[in-house]
Amino acid sequence: MSKHVFLTGPPGVGKTTLIQKVTQALKSAGTSIDGFYTEEVREGGRRTGFDVVTLSGKRGPLSRVSSDSSASRRECRVGQYIVDVVSFEQLVLPMLRNVNRSSDAEKKICVIDEVGKMELFSQAFIQAVRQTLTGSGTVVLGTIPIPKGKPLDLVEEIRNRKDVKVFNVSKENRNSIFQDILAAVESCRK
Repeated sequence: MSKHVFLTGPPGVGKTTLIQKVTQALKSAGTSIDGFYTEEVREGGRRTGFDVVTLSGKRGPLSRVSSDSSASRRECRVGQYIVDVVSFEQLVLPMLRNVNRSSDAEKKICVIDEVGKMELFSQAFIQAVRQTLTGSGTVVLGTIPIPKGKPLDLVEEIRNRKDVKVFNVSKENRNSIFQDILAAVESCRK
């Protein structure tokens, strides 16, 4: 039986939008939910980076476009973006630790959008995600990228877990898959 639900699909297909819709529906039903999602940052119509936004309303930079091409080799980079690991960890780790500590009779839901290249620069995040997935009191609703290039260890680990239901989101199904995702999350809580 599934304990966690993850969405996968190409960039820009609507995974985060679906996560936000499911989150709203669960909150409206009085469900205990915490977590984060990533949001594009745009300036003058151009994407300049990504922010982490927690469900409690906190926001901080995840990455920004690098303005210096001769930047230090020690920086965490994904394409043109420099990842702000410190900012990411300050926002996400306390929330994940808090979710893992909760001992409500009812399973909590934790939104993790996303487990991707940028987020995986944080070893502490990797440990916290593994802990959340193996803990008994939390249902994870998350997103993972489609396999492309070199496999990402944690992403493949999640994709192959027996207790994870993975939905493939496409342009064709993104408007009709919402109820299925919501039902899957609800059944994980039982």
